[in-house]
Amino acid sequence: MNTFLDHQNWRYATKKFDATKKISNEDLNILKEAIRLSSSSYGLQPYKVIIVENPELRAKIRPSAWGQSQIVEASHLIIFANEINFGTTGIDNYFKNTSETRQIPLESMKGYQELVIKNITSLSEEMRNIWTAKQTYLALGNLLNAAAELKIDATPMEGFVPSEVNEILGLDKLGLNATLIATIGYRHEEDATQHNKKVRKSNEELFITL
Repeated sequence: MNTFLDHQNWRYATKKFDATKKISNEDLNILKEAIRLSSSSYGLQPYKVIIVENPELRAKIRPSAWGQSQIVEASHLIIFANEINFGTTGIDNYFKNTSETRQIPLESMKGYQELVIKNITSLSEEMRNIWTAKQTYLALGNLLNAAAELKIDATPMEGFVPSEVNEILGLDKLGLNATLIATIGYRHEEDATQHNKKVRKSNEELFITL
């Protein structure tokens, strides 16, 4: 079987982590780079990624995540937070970065920049917040795939109260909103879930070829 598919079959949403095992700085940097290189709409990456190592903060977050033990037992806790009311400033910063990175005049991209600004700012603030929240799922996907390649366990979580996590970490003051949590580390030998067969739809149920 393809190695990538082997790793996808190996991974699962870990329910119990071995708190004694920590991810090396080298592997953590690879995971961070995988997140950084994720695709996003227009390439804008309208979100921040918060890595919570502080055990006291993680203990405070746990009740807001329905008491799930992964929050405190995993090697690292990663929170994806979308930018609230993303607009012209964020877009301008992206095009300045593009100009500097590719060494091309900012003026040469003016038409496209104006198009992106129009497409995004024409949305209501609610729709923009929904759009930026969706972008974090693309980054999460890259994290899950990269972690599997490194044989690092990862558990994506939507089961938490965003407003409480925002308050604990002060995200609302930064114009951010927690959308996703991912705990990463190494499965505990006592986690019985690792022995369960993966349950997915069959090709016939899932795919439609037209």
